[in-house]
Amino acid sequence: MDLSNRTVLIVGGTSGIGRELARRFAAEGSTVVVAGRSAQALAELSGEGFGAFPIDVTDSTSVEAARNDVLTQYPGLDTVVTMSGVMHLEDLRDPAHFKAARATIDTNLVGTIRVIDAFTPHLIRRGAGTFITVTSGIAFLPFPPMPTYAASKAAVHAYSEALRAQLDGTGVDVVELVPPAVATAGQEDVNPHALPLDDFAGEVMQLLAQNPTPDEILVKGVHMHRWAERDGTYADLVAQRAQALAMLPGREG
Repeated sequence: MDLSNRTVLIVGGTSGIGRELARRFAAEGSTVVVAGRSAQALAELSGEGFGAFPIDVTDSTSVEAARNDVLTQYPGLDTVVTMSGVMHLEDLRDPAHFKAARATIDTNLVGTIRVIDAFTPHLIRRGAGTFITVTSGIAFLPFPPMPTYAASKAAVHAYSEALRAQLDGTGVDVVELVPPAVATAGQEDVNPHALPLDDFAGEVMQLLAQNPTPDEILVKGVHMHRWAERDGTYADLVAQRAQALAMLPGREG
């Protein structure tokens, strides 16, 4: 992927990994547009020279309006990154968890589908372009305190595989970014093993620049998750990660 001459939309790029990737693409010479829900963050990013548009991926009307506004101002858009996501702890012994589960699926999975559907006709008409979907190491190695988050990201992985197959021959590529725990959005406070954001973003950009670009962008820190089943470590690692259930209210282990 030529990182120096693209027009990139990062949906969910107002904070964390998305915001850092926006700055990295811009530093390489690409035109970068960011969409998200935070009006304050959008104003800040606009002040930095980014295109900035409001979007709520749980609302089809919002997604369609953002699509129309983005394409009006940036008709040469060729790359769409779907970053939007939420993470919730859930105690599956308590049916009240369903509210969190539904919100997670609507944002992480259905929100991703809404964004992809909105921009697929444009990219196919261009005959060239790239979708970058974002999953997680947790898609391949579940973290038991966040069951629906894991399920939603596993679903986005499967959807990305199917999307790649269906868009074969159109000139539109599908690249899946698979982050491990990254030291942003509070992860730095609770996970001493979280990868520094600067290191993560640097490795991602190096992988994206490879020719050909890999179907999956796997930084070294996520290989343990991605290949756990292949390597025969899956059961032991899930059992280790299940110890974190102690963090749920009312749980002692």
